[in-house]
Amino acid sequence: MHPDMKKGIIILSSIALLMCSCASEFNAVYKYGDQEAKYEYAKEFFARGKFQQAATLLEELVTMKKGTEEAQECLYMLGMAQYNNQDYQAASETFKKYGASYPRGIYAEPAAFYVGQSLFESSPEPRLDQSPTNGAINAYQQFMDLYPDSKLRNRAQERLYVLYDKLIQKEYLSAELYYNLGGYFGNINSNDESNYNASIITAQNALKTYPYCSLREEFMLLIMKSKFQLAENSTQEKRLERYRDAEDECYGFINEFPESKNVATAEKYIAKCKKVIKD
Repeated sequence: MHPDMKKGIIILSSIALLMCSCASEFNAVYKYGDQEAKYEYAKEFFARGKFQQAATLLEELVTMKKGTEEAQECLYMLGMAQYNNQDYQAASETFKKYGASYPRGIYAEPAAFYVGQSLFESSPEPRLDQSPTNGAINAYQQFMDLYPDSKLRNRAQERLYVLYDKLIQKEYLSAELYYNLGGYFGNINSNDESNYNASIITAQNALKTYPYCSLREEFMLLIMKSKFQLAENSTQEKRLERYRDAEDECYGFINEFPESKNVATAEKYIAKCKKVIKD
């Protein structure tokens, strides 16, 4: 047998034995250990990065240690074990429970922070439902209200910027989707059913909610393009009114973003609007 292969087999065997040893150690403590043994091993497993084993023991200990001096530590350590094990939903619930059970506890401040942090880690991409994102925002804001001088405040504020950015992106994707759908699945000549009109309303509402967002130009571009397309596809009855509205929107875009690469598009739309209105 090649020496390197032999060495590899020895290493793998050692790892397997170590894993078996750890597993048997945990099983023995979990099945037969008394309260104190489980408490000590839970702390040891946590320190060794064995967060799943630590969490399993701590779930029992939270009840067993209730009313004792170690109860707070067990509950907070359970939340941290779940967090480090990437079980973020369970972690957020555990940290909330800590805050409710021990509002003035020794771990109350970091527990309040980690409610938001756990939800932050579970926040999905912008296209998906943003309930965890909104939950994280509320949790961070509550944390900063409770602990305005906390050393963790800056981290919470940084996370809030990221979360709000995600909500803004979701609104932009929704407005963009309506624009791309155009006249599909709706009556383009109606004021309240057109996808272009839905794009306008979605973008305008986003700008009201987030007036200084980084995507302001993109939202205004969608509004301008949607109003122009709405005019282009209008009935004769609504045509002039919508072209005037589109023209005003184009001028507004140019005034706010005179250096934008999309100024040429706005100017092209203005020329078309003027021609239709004049005729």
